[in-house]
Amino acid sequence: MVCGCTSTSPEGQTPSPTEVTTTVPVGEETETVTETETMTETVAETETMAENETEAVNETGTEADNETATTADIIGVATDAGTFTTLLTALDTADLTTALQEEGPYTVFAPNDAAFEALPAGTLDDLLANTTELTSVLQYHVVPGEYDAASLEGLETLETLEGEMLNVSITDGVVTVDGATVITADIEASNGVIHEIDAVMLPSSVAVVEEASENETTENETTENETTET
Repeated sequence: MVCGCTSTSPEGQTPSPTEVTTTVPVGEETETVTETETMTETVAETETMAENETEAVNETGTEADNETATTADIIGVATDAGTFTTLLTALDTADLTTALQEEGPYTVFAPNDAAFEALPAGTLDDLLANTTELTSVLQYHVVPGEYDAASLEGLETLETLEGEMLNVSITDGVVTVDGATVITADIEASNGVIHEIDAVMLPSSVAVVEEASENETTENETTENETTET
């Protein structure tokens, strides 16, 4: 066997192909077989495999991120928004938080914190103290099914979980529901969609009670003033 090998390349230079010559007896004659291995090709193949593996890992990570981004339910999305703290407190008080974490889907017309602050003085406290009325009010803001802004076009009413109907209208692209304006539409969640509104809507049953309460308060104030004047 005769071996002819090249000398080692200096550091930093690409090694030249290494040629190995082997003499193999074939009967009475000999056949020279030359085997050439190119180290550069081997390195290139290794790098390509590594790049493919890296791309696969990155794609897997991206898919996982996308799944995470869409797994928050209505309660989780509302919590992350940071503008529905009063609504979330009311849902907890009425034991409705778990219901809006279920599969659904649901469409929630969600009053923001400013909407609750705009209620007449004492109204929110009265609702929080009366879970029956509070439940009716909150269910009046929830519609079974998923209705994004586009699907609301052409609709005039929507039936709520409370049982009463919401009046829907769209003017110049602005959606209003029972007089409340949708200021942020299509907030997506894994089990439905949220539309942020600028007012708290009251079902007729609760609205009548609230109106009667306000009238009674006004009458009492009038009586007190008359007594004082006398």
